[in-house]
Amino acid sequence: MQLILASTSPYRRELLERLKIPFTVFAPEVDETPLPDESPEQTATRLAEAKARIGAARFPEALIIGSDQVATLDGMQLGKPHTHENATRQLRMMRGKSVVFNTALCLYNSQSCCVQNRLIPFTVSFRDLSDAQIEHYLLKEQPYNCAGSAKSEGLGIALIARMEGDDPNALIGLPLIALIDMLQNEGFAVI
Repeated sequence: MQLILASTSPYRRELLERLKIPFTVFAPEVDETPLPDESPEQTATRLAEAKARIGAARFPEALIIGSDQVATLDGMQLGKPHTHENATRQLRMMRGKSVVFNTALCLYNSQSCCVQNRLIPFTVSFRDLSDAQIEHYLLKEQPYNCAGSAKSEGLGIALIARMEGDDPNALIGLPLIALIDMLQNEGFAVI
């Protein structure tokens, strides 16, 4: 069965490449705006499944991977900043605090219509950063397409005081440990 990654994220693609299995990338078009009264966990789960299901018409006999991440600070959703100003604002709010990165994963079998969903939280405690440190980081890393303006796989690790979670790949955007379990449930062997 063909494996499809429904994502525009180069980080998710790089993570999936680590498994050394063939896959195709498909760019789903999904409005990532949270719905009214939707929790961060619900938003992430809904978007991950939507991304996976969109590819079903194009790939009728495939396992389609969808993933989405929503960062949460004190109950407030932090999306992708897209601009330097938004990233500065986000990092100033996060300094000295803990942020939960909720990464949702969906594996959709377009042939059987079987859906598997998992939500993997990862907590990141940020250092109490100065405005100058934030500015230096943003100019060097430019993480404007990363939820919460933090890119831990690069210089962003210097922003972090502590991390806690079951799968460090979840923080980058694709929980590989859960994905391997889901693929095995579908009879797709990784090793």
